[in-house]
Amino acid sequence: MTEPVADIALIGLAVMGQNLILNMDQHGFVVCAFNRSTDKVTKFLENEAKGTKVIGAYSLEEMVSKLKKPRRVIILVRAGLAVDSFIEKLTPLLSPGDIIIDGGNSEYKDTERRTIDLELRNILFVGCGVSGGEEGARKGPSLMPGGNPKAWPHIKPIFQAICARIGNEPCCDWVGENGAGHFVKMVHNGIEYGDMQLICEAYHLMRDGMQLNEEEMSNTFKNWNKGELNSFLIEITSNILEYQDKNGFLLERIRDTAGQKGTGKWTAIAALDYGVPVTLIGESVFARYLSALKCERTTASSVLPGPKLKYQGDQKQLLEYLRRALYACKIISYAQGFMLLSGAAKVHNWNLNYGAIALMWRGGCIIRSAFLGNIKQAFEKNPKLTNLLLDDFFTKAMLHCQESIRMVVSIAIKLGIPTPAMSAALSFYDGYRTKNLPANLLQAQRDYFGAHTYEILGQEGTFVHTNWTGHGGNVSASTYDA
Repeated sequence: MTEPVADIALIGLAVMGQNLILNMDQHGFVVCAFNRSTDKVTKFLENEAKGTKVIGAYSLEEMVSKLKKPRRVIILVRAGLAVDSFIEKLTPLLSPGDIIIDGGNSEYKDTERRTIDLELRNILFVGCGVSGGEEGARKGPSLMPGGNPKAWPHIKPIFQAICARIGNEPCCDWVGENGAGHFVKMVHNGIEYGDMQLICEAYHLMRDGMQLNEEEMSNTFKNWNKGELNSFLIEITSNILEYQDKNGFLLERIRDTAGQKGTGKWTAIAALDYGVPVTLIGESVFARYLSALKCERTTASSVLPGPKLKYQGDQKQLLEYLRRALYACKIISYAQGFMLLSGAAKVHNWNLNYGAIALMWRGGCIIRSAFLGNIKQAFEKNPKLTNLLLDDFFTKAMLHCQESIRMVVSIAIKLGIPTPAMSAALSFYDGYRTKNLPANLLQAQRDYFGAHTYEILGQEGTFVHTNWTGHGGNVSASTYDA
């Protein structure tokens, strides 16, 4: 019988899977490659993996036989039923203490279920968020593993070798039990939705409001990337704007309808489930849905009235307002994201290290940006920080930039240019800094028509009902939160 030689196996030879295998091979690990369509294994070994230590398998039984114990298997296939199918086929072939790792964009509740189910069968399950796209997978992704903590010592050497690094610090650490890793990846993707929408709104205002050309917009983003806004998404936006093919600038020929694969929607749903006001990400998801109504929007554009799309003021000043507004809105987006992480952690008893999560996002991933270092420092300084906006660094940033959001949103409104994410950011900021919101009236309304009760200031915890009309009765509803 052949002696097992592979350190780890990977199932799923799409581009991400191939690049992760080559990354692990480059770092000295022997990887066994498998794919449901086995011809892909042969093609991979004869082409991309030619000259490497990568070995192939043409059945799950063969793959398992080539793995050192504890066996480590990464599944990188479409989230959902395909993952469950491979788990059911793999489990009978494995031994107690072996490890299955789901590296796809699975919903965190599925990861939670799988971790618990497999523990009953003595298999260690890990749900690992992987960010960075094709290039990140090859050169160093951000990795967010969670699940059964007994698995971490066995996968840590591999994961921390292949991930991105900031200085000597790996952009990978254990996140938490059960669904924590995929939850953190989901929030990462939600913030990504917000970041992209904010940048699109800035671009929209430059293009239609200020009527800047592609070169002017590209140079603006390029200059912004040299300062506080330094990030992967700002960098690629500049590159996209200046890209030309034989027919000229490409961007303006791309159809303005955007899809989404689910993680942004999941983030918005989770925010509702945990009662966290993640408004900016929610608006970013809805903006994509609105973009999909292309035919209706085309009709409406010739029917519905609006203002003229032309800014008459100081363009240099507006660009500075826009730069500061974008920076402030990004801060608010991340603040909301970390609020959601905290809200879920309380429900699931996850001991999340928020500073470490910020570090994981510093390199390799799509939302990597300079001020994630400031987020890491904020949580290192105060691990119990309830909101990033209350940290000195970010409080000062908002003091410097909040007026710019107001200017940009007001100008956009006057020009008829939609800024749903920026407007949501400003509304959240103003709501969060307001001591007395009008929810007292809302509570009175609920009590008036439904006897849902309310609290009196200074007597928190005691719920009372008022017979507002004199003939409504004094019996309150059985549940306060209806």
